Amino acid sequence: MGHLTTLATCNLNQWALDFDGNQKRIIESIRQAKAAGASLRVGPELEITGYGLLDHFLEGDTFLHSWESLAEIIAHEECQDILLDIKLSLANDGNYREMRYFTPWKAVKLVEEYYLPRIITKVTGQNKVPIGDAVISTLDSCVGCETCEELFTPMSPHIPMSLDGVEIFTNSSGSHHELRKLDTRIDLIREATLKAGGIYLVSICNLFFVLVRVLEDNLMLKSGLRRLYYDGSCMIVINGRIVAQGSQFSLHDVEVVTATVDLEDVRSYRNSRSRGMQAKDSMPYHRIEVGISLSSNSEDVDPMVGPSKEIEFRYHVPEEEIALGPACFLWDYLRRSRQAGYFLPLSGGIDSCATAVIIHSMCRLVDQAIKKGDNPQVLADLLRIAGEEEDSEWRPKDPQEIAGRIFHTAYMGMKVNSSADTRGRARDLGKAIGSYHLNFDIDTVVSAVIAMCTAVTAFTPKYKMYGGTSVSNLALQNIQARLRMVLAYMFAQLLPTVRGRTKPGSLLVLGSANVDESLRGYLTKYDCSSADINPIGAISKTDLKRFILWSAKGFDMPLLQSFIDAPPTAELEPITDDYTQSDEVDMGMSYNELSMYGRLRKVDKLGPYGMWRKLLHEWGNMLSPQEIYEKTRSFFWYYSINRHKMTTVTPAYHAEQYSPDDNRFDLRPFVYPSFDYAYRKIERTIKAMGTAGTKRPEGAEKTE
Repeated sequence: MGHLTTLATCNLNQWALDFDGNQKRIIESIRQAKAAGASLRVGPELEITGYGLLDHFLEGDTFLHSWESLAEIIAHEECQDILLDIKLSLANDGNYREMRYFTPWKAVKLVEEYYLPRIITKVTGQNKVPIGDAVISTLDSCVGCETCEELFTPMSPHIPMSLDGVEIFTNSSGSHHELRKLDTRIDLIREATLKAGGIYLVSICNLFFVLVRVLEDNLMLKSGLRRLYYDGSCMIVINGRIVAQGSQFSLHDVEVVTATVDLEDVRSYRNSRSRGMQAKDSMPYHRIEVGISLSSNSEDVDPMVGPSKEIEFRYHVPEEEIALGPACFLWDYLRRSRQAGYFLPLSGGIDSCATAVIIHSMCRLVDQAIKKGDNPQVLADLLRIAGEEEDSEWRPKDPQEIAGRIFHTAYMGMKVNSSADTRGRARDLGKAIGSYHLNFDIDTVVSAVIAMCTAVTAFTPKYKMYGGTSVSNLALQNIQARLRMVLAYMFAQLLPTVRGRTKPGSLLVLGSANVDESLRGYLTKYDCSSADINPIGAISKTDLKRFILWSAKGFDMPLLQSFIDAPPTAELEPITDDYTQSDEVDMGMSYNELSMYGRLRKVDKLGPYGMWRKLLHEWGNMLSPQEIYEKTRSFFWYYSINRHKMTTVTPAYHAEQYSPDDNRFDLRPFVYPSFDYAYRKIERTIKAMGTAGTKRPEGAEKTE
């Protein structure tokens, strides 16, 4: 019989600056962990404050309330001794600016004394505690802590810790959701314990506090809803084997998972001569002695209780991630903003269709939670959002009834520009989802604006097909697009009153511009891409199409196939017998090409010359170097002249590595010079190639 111990980790749905709510969820997770017999609990990064405080981290009130909340937690009957967990590596790229608020600990394996504030001294009787890069030594094991960013670094702390005898690693993480990213996180965690051995407990969005006896907890954090969704998948791993896993997406505010592990399994796994040779040369960590045991005494062991079995890790395919991640994010956004629902301009195209289906997925999750009955908070939130009293007996019978109360859609057409097909698809989708749907034309409003322009300037703008210029043609399209934005906000504010709502609250407006159109700038500034939140703003057109195909079967909505079959069109120009506006024709490039440009620009960090060189290898079997140059130059032309649109882009759910979101993730100038220097270098290289520079490979077909 070995040394068995039960460990706990959890997902917590924390909220930035919600000290009361965060504290309540922390204590509830500790209660559940202790009820399951756990001797160690692992929790998320910054779980007291919530992760996404941004510049609120610099405020004295945040520091004060954090200590006050901590004092209340450790004074609670469920909680005992406390230490501080210090980060050595800070996330300082992409979505993160941690060095704006924090300073990494100054040295590896350095420990100092930290004088506690009086509010903590009153609770613990301690004047000071150790602070720094140390490990916790119990009577039967040793516990070390590393955080999210440290796991992703080449010299992760778990490596030297394992050589110094640390057997249990806790990782309180703040890792945001991104499509296909979970695989990387799991590979790193499994690789850590496959190589070093040990027990690894992961909590998403970790915190800087370690509670001894019931240590920390794992978290699913929405981070103040600042465009990032910190997904769950808390887990416990031993020697590369996953023995417990929490859900990646959930409406639960607290989810605790536990596993029983044998400490002897770690010791036998590490019993190798080569490991011992490295361990003898490792510098020791400062050990903080804790007079408790994580495992039970041998005479108290139940022979019928054994270690938890290995489980197969549960992954969601990207289509499911799109269905679940943004849906959970939008539910939190809605309930925490205390508004009355959502409003979506529904055009009959793929993008607004995808946004509507995500709302349908949200309504399905809410319906499932209510019928399951184990999460009363969901019903309480729905009653409030729908304008019902707390003691209302209304219970929705299906997701469509929920949508009918909180989701509003509108097709805002033009008699000449809009087709019966898009109008019909929007109507049918609204009916299938159950939204409160409006169908009307905006010709009178557009005509009024054009008439005013003519009255003021004596100039009447015309479409290009009717003898107008390119400038007037674009202006007429933009008038329609921007008026739709104005009308969307008008209806969002008034529809609750129109429908008889007497309680406060209006509708949040949803945008539906995909990541590729934002990258290219194929949108009108201050049109329907301008909204309160954009669920698909960092999702590619290719992934959205796959999501719609998946939803047609997964949600039993065969009508979605008609959205896939229809050519993408903005319908901002008149439809004639021989002309229908096409998005890809207008853009001068395909959505698949845009995805490639986006990844090369952002993920591979390439400019015009570097991108052209890379595309020679990607497209060289189809196109000549000259054709690839022309495509590269076309992309950078449109990208640079439209970059200013990203300075006002609607906050989007972050889901893609090449998002051009200028608010935080993709920081670039919004006025660019010409890239002539790079272009001349490309032209010289093509000229040096001779005929091969302009010759298409044998057998390659013309592609548009």
